[in-house]
Amino acid sequence: MNMENPAASSAEDMNEDFASLFEAQAANTVRLAPGQKVTGTVIDITGDAVFLDVGIKVDGIMDRKDILDAEGQEIVKPGESLEAWVVSVKAGEIRLSRSMSGSGVAALEEARDAALPVDGKVTATCKGGFTVEVMGKRAFCPGSQMDVAQTEAESMVGTVQQFIITKVESYGRNIVVSRRALLERERQENLSKVLEAINIGDVVEGRITRLAAFGAFMEIAPAVEGMIHISELSWARVSQPSEACAPGDVVQAKILNISKDAKGNTRISLSRKQAQGDPWDTVAESLAVGAVVEGRVMRLTPFGAFVEVLPGIEGLVHVSEMSWTKRVAKPEDMMKVGDTISVKIKEVSVEKRRISLSLRDAEGDPWAEAAAKFPVGTVVEGIVESQSKFGVFVTLADGITGLLPLGVIKASKKNELAKLEKGAAVTLVIQNVDVAARRISLAPEGVDMNAAAPREREDNSWREHVSSAKKASASAPSLNSLGSALQAALNKKK
Repeated sequence: MNMENPAASSAEDMNEDFASLFEAQAANTVRLAPGQKVTGTVIDITGDAVFLDVGIKVDGIMDRKDILDAEGQEIVKPGESLEAWVVSVKAGEIRLSRSMSGSGVAALEEARDAALPVDGKVTATCKGGFTVEVMGKRAFCPGSQMDVAQTEAESMVGTVQQFIITKVESYGRNIVVSRRALLERERQENLSKVLEAINIGDVVEGRITRLAAFGAFMEIAPAVEGMIHISELSWARVSQPSEACAPGDVVQAKILNISKDAKGNTRISLSRKQAQGDPWDTVAESLAVGAVVEGRVMRLTPFGAFVEVLPGIEGLVHVSEMSWTKRVAKPEDMMKVGDTISVKIKEVSVEKRRISLSLRDAEGDPWAEAAAKFPVGTVVEGIVESQSKFGVFVTLADGITGLLPLGVIKASKKNELAKLEKGAAVTLVIQNVDVAARRISLAPEGVDMNAAAPREREDNSWREHVSSAKKASASAPSLNSLGSALQAALNKKK
């Protein structure tokens, strides 16, 4: 301050205040730059102009035609928000646009210099990239500049996208555009906001954008993607991502990790299955012992088949539980991977995450109605199953075999019965039915079997017939021994 001349000092102070105010206002105005994306509130729509409050003292102005849809209707009203790009910043005026429009080389160069997005229609594929129609001109977009990730070329043809003009040469005869540059710019803007809002462990919702051999990409914010590894797509076993999801699906996923790769790019790892919860937590409510359910065969082993009865929940059908009607040497004789079968729940251990299943019990035990179906004295027709030194085994129905003892054959004096070949049809009479022992004794019509053959001889013959089945049943593992069986199989494979 000038002490000798107070009036002069006062004038100097006033000038300094006006200068400071002007600089502050100017700084507040020029903080916006061409090419910058802003969000403003529509103040008014008058004639051919739209006025927006963009957060500074000077309002932004946009051509009214920029907010009209294809039918000429306004897409926003006063008081609503609108995203726009800064076209130019001048004293007292900020020009905005939703995208660059117009025609001519000057407009192209203006869009290039301001890094403004322009609408472009992808008209065809060409060597090295795409042909794009931009502002009435033919432009070239390199294949690497169409997207931030590899995309199917044909899927882009015919679509209208936004691009950044990167080169205008030879009076507009050589124009190069990039969609990727715009996507990456938007991604960086949105990524900063996303990283401030999310934490590891959060569950987010997004849209599946594309699939890869190793997983699926999910968009959690515009141009911001996270990756769901194939092992995290579902509790169920999937061999490829398309079995669990498809592009366009809206799903929820849990954030597992946020990191940077060697190039400094941010990676967001997601898990869809962890967002759904562990299916074993509700197994006890969903699967009741004794219930018959449908499941899908997931894999076969020498000792049985693993069947998925709920998403992510598998149970074991041991070979001894596959059929009542025949001896099963290997699971491949009964089913193949991918088959849908009905199984009965025999045992559930949530603690050990093991379920024991039975295919034969789901189909029903043929011996359950044997007594009613084959009462003593009934004349039946069967098919010779096999010959033994004790007699002839005859199949009466699926899973039901009867014995015609050799002693009975001799007592009947029908020697032709002892010469019956496998597959031959024979008519006999039911002499005895023992459901508990799973035995039916047979005799020719008019012959008393009890008087014709010693009982113990018949018993020995039955023991020989069923010994293999009993051994197989006895070797079936319980849930407690299932882990040991699996480990033994793995060791054998090694």
